Amino acid sequence: MSTLSRRGFVGAAALTGAAVTAAHATATAAPALGPAGPATDPATVVRPGDAAYADLSRGVNQRWTGTPDTITLPRTTSQVVAAVQRAVDSGRLPAVRGGGHCFEDFVDHASVRALVDLSAMNAISYDTRRRAVTVEAGARLGEVNEQLFKRWGIALPGGSCPTVGVGGHVSGGGYGPLNRTLGLTVDHLYAVEVVVVDASGTARAVVASRDDRGVLRDLWWAHTGGGGGTFGIVTRYFFRTPGDRPAGPGHALPAPPPELLVSTVIWPWAALGQDSFARLLTNYSAWHAGHNSPGDPEADLYSHLAVFHRSGGAVALNVQLSTGNGDPERRLDAFLAALGRGVGVQGRTVERTRLPWLMSTRWAGFADRPTGKRIKGKSAYHRRAFDERHVTALHRHLSRTDYDHPGSGLLIAPYGGQVNAVAPGDTALVHRDSALMLMYVSEWTAAAEDARHTGFLRELYEDVYAATGGAPAPGASTGGAYVNYADTDLKDPARNRSGIPWQELYFGSNLPRLSEVKRRWDPHHVFRHALSVEPSGPRSGR
Repeated sequence: MSTLSRRGFVGAAALTGAAVTAAHATATAAPALGPAGPATDPATVVRPGDAAYADLSRGVNQRWTGTPDTITLPRTTSQVVAAVQRAVDSGRLPAVRGGGHCFEDFVDHASVRALVDLSAMNAISYDTRRRAVTVEAGARLGEVNEQLFKRWGIALPGGSCPTVGVGGHVSGGGYGPLNRTLGLTVDHLYAVEVVVVDASGTARAVVASRDDRGVLRDLWWAHTGGGGGTFGIVTRYFFRTPGDRPAGPGHALPAPPPELLVSTVIWPWAALGQDSFARLLTNYSAWHAGHNSPGDPEADLYSHLAVFHRSGGAVALNVQLSTGNGDPERRLDAFLAALGRGVGVQGRTVERTRLPWLMSTRWAGFADRPTGKRIKGKSAYHRRAFDERHVTALHRHLSRTDYDHPGSGLLIAPYGGQVNAVAPGDTALVHRDSALMLMYVSEWTAAAEDARHTGFLRELYEDVYAATGGAPAPGASTGGAYVNYADTDLKDPARNRSGIPWQELYFGSNLPRLSEVKRRWDPHHVFRHALSVEPSGPRSGR
């Protein structure tokens, strides 16, 4: 891929980064705590002054560095239980880190004193009793893709950034290149193992599944889009696609397409005026709005349109589609023709090739791996083609001459298809009628530039949604925000002037049930951060 197209795609990598390796030099062992933690195999605990502390006290987003008193690296669920119990008994706020890709400081906030790092819990296996594939919450998406396919020829429809951790990705809903044909990640979630703290202040592990009833099923349901770090610490997910399925790991999840046609096309910013820019974005969004229904014949076509500041040089499209559904070359040509209709600027193809499925998950078009970045992110669901005011505001800010950073802009991805076959209340992920997912993002390296880049992204976002109070309020055009792209600005009434509380932007009509699950399963509000679900009614105090 050319330098120009890679620069145009720079923001797509905001959720990726090198995984932090847990070094054990000079680390100390945690004491055993009764039956919860085996005395013969204590978890590793890192404290300030230990060699690994500087690495383990931060995630991928370099805007935040934590100062916890302890960082526990468990290898078993019982060790997680023990770590949570120690935190509760000592009155310290616990938090959990999986892949470390959070846009906000939920894990690295100064109030977090007991951090549980799940990076050593990444095993993938098969549970014969539940007939489900099990994935520990510290596994990363790249590992999951490789292991599921190499061992059993199956795939989990998840995100395309290989270093994102499973733990937070799944609990927030999970989407990616296979979502239009196979649905969201949580549509395949059969059960969840989660460490909770009950009314007596006792930490324990619970397994809840979609076959359960009552409060157990509610706990499973809350992890199908209610967000991470709210109800407890997930230690293991069990995946099995709904329906009657034969026993055996090769039948637990669907097979991916054997081969994909992938391509990158760029439109140079120098050739795009306001009208041609608007037409390109309108065409892209209208095509997806028109192919939004479950079972649409074009549902296997997935793409990212990376629209970043013009200083990056180009608007870039990365696209894939299965080669097994008709003539893929003709279908791709038809898609590109629809995007280019009336634009007046010819897109330039810089890559076009066929890849087997597993290799496609490593394709640079979707799987960048930046490190050492400071990141601010925002999100929006769109239900139909962009309004004129949306594209006008986007062009105004992305072509500004008083700002020249190529790492700021937005990544537009398709939703819809099989995602929209599920009712909004069947999972906690309520956004089941959208055509597009937008990730607004800025990446930079110098702390001195924090205000400049966060300020630009806020101005861009709030201008795009100026007609609805600076936020993508649910309505005919937009449909709210995605909890995995956490944005505390939506909690600020000076920034979110829509009149729609931030909880409703993320959870919509599912908020009351989520609040009740929180009250029942976390009565002392042990697991909390700036955007965690609040419990309904009065809660217990400790």
